[in-house]
Amino acid sequence: MRSRVCARVGRVRAGRRLTGSRAGAFRYKYVLSRLDVNVTVREQETFFMTLRCSMLVAALATAVCQGAQAQTIDRLDLDYRSAQARLLERSDAIQGADADVRSKEAQKGSTSTLRRPTVEFEGQMIRYQKTLYLPLGPLADVAQDYSISDPLRFEIERTSTRPIVTATLPLYSGGQIPAAQAGAAAQLGQSRAERQIVIDNGLLQMTQLYFGQQLLERVRDVRRDALAGLERHVADALKLEQEGFISRAQRLQAQVARDDAARELEKAQADLASAQVALAGALRAPSGVDPVSPIFVIRQPLRSLDTYVDAALRAHPQLDRLGALEDQAEAGVALQRAKLRPTIYGFAQYNFDRRDTLLTDPDWSMGVGLRYTLFSGVGRSQAVQAARETVTQANAGLREARTQIEIGVTRSWNDAEAARRRFELTDTAITAAQENLRVQTLGYQEQQTTSLDVIDAQLGLARSRIQRAQAGYDFVVALAQLLHVSGQIATLPDYIDQGERVTP
Repeated sequence: MRSRVCARVGRVRAGRRLTGSRAGAFRYKYVLSRLDVNVTVREQETFFMTLRCSMLVAALATAVCQGAQAQTIDRLDLDYRSAQARLLERSDAIQGADADVRSKEAQKGSTSTLRRPTVEFEGQMIRYQKTLYLPLGPLADVAQDYSISDPLRFEIERTSTRPIVTATLPLYSGGQIPAAQAGAAAQLGQSRAERQIVIDNGLLQMTQLYFGQQLLERVRDVRRDALAGLERHVADALKLEQEGFISRAQRLQAQVARDDAARELEKAQADLASAQVALAGALRAPSGVDPVSPIFVIRQPLRSLDTYVDAALRAHPQLDRLGALEDQAEAGVALQRAKLRPTIYGFAQYNFDRRDTLLTDPDWSMGVGLRYTLFSGVGRSQAVQAARETVTQANAGLREARTQIEIGVTRSWNDAEAARRRFELTDTAITAAQENLRVQTLGYQEQQTTSLDVIDAQLGLARSRIQRAQAGYDFVVALAQLLHVSGQIATLPDYIDQGERVTP
């Protein structure tokens, strides 16, 4: 008798799926009448109230889906390559780094003409007084006869202008010019390396957001499927309770599990909404982004660890940045040493107003000069020592960075391989979970298993599907981290082309 009841309940549930809520309600009434079950009026009201609630939930879900579909009309469909290009084009951080590079390029260009002459114009208007004394010499005695004092005294007071052009040409700088040029070139190298670091960090973050949104979409879909399955299970449990085949406690177990599944779905939807906002903000897409490139896994093992380590030591921008800092420190040492040497320069001067000049001002002049600092308030030898210690610091930082990068590459490579192997294990787990749910559902209809067994099987399948999507996401993130730490994050699209799509 129980087998026939459960078989008919299964056919009723199948009919409800195929023909909709009205046909389902009709079949439930038909089954109840055919089985001659003594159902009270209150039980019938409870049953149909539950059915109407289920229909209302379905209608609300349909409305929500239609609203979501209307909101996604203007969303951008971007594959990973397009998202990568959009980030490089619209990221404010990258634009700021580009501006810094242009600034350092201009600064380096300004040092390329340090060996050219410096031409200066100076214009003065002065009011002065000059007193001259002219000795008479042998004419002094004669001058005394005429009451003329010896020496003769002349006093001049006038206003004069001094338009002068001066040209100075460095002949020997003691090494200051090459040091300044080397320092500017090193600063440009540092700026370019820092821009690449900003780009790589942005691509890594965008990768996590891009595939993270897809992971949360999978989780939402799995939670939705689990809730739908538990809704069907609650409906069956309520019917069987009314028939007296299961206890009220078993039916309550199903309802509690369904409520938990509803809360999990709400949380998944909230997490997904936050992820959508984050990705849209990163790509400067206010209407939102729909990722097209799916979560993927590369079945075959990755290239050897040494390959990624060599690439990291050769191309990681952090090493380029530290190398540029080392070059700047070396240029600083050269500059401080150059200050200990004399400088030699050539000069020329021309006065444009020869009629109204001081007696000591030449019409023009030219020559060679030497400048050497004998004493200074700054300890020059200590300045050289300080620059040398800066070089030592830069060398130590570069060695430490190499070590940390090797460790980071090894860790990321192991994480990617572990995620790849973990994903392969989810294939059998999904198959086993699906079969377990089928068996437990049939056993429950035959009263061979309990409601709790079906709930556990339903949740186990959902857990296996989420673990599969999580393993695929973990592989993508670990691979992106491996490429990032080895200076190859821009090549991730090539790996996507080689990968296998992770199905829901």
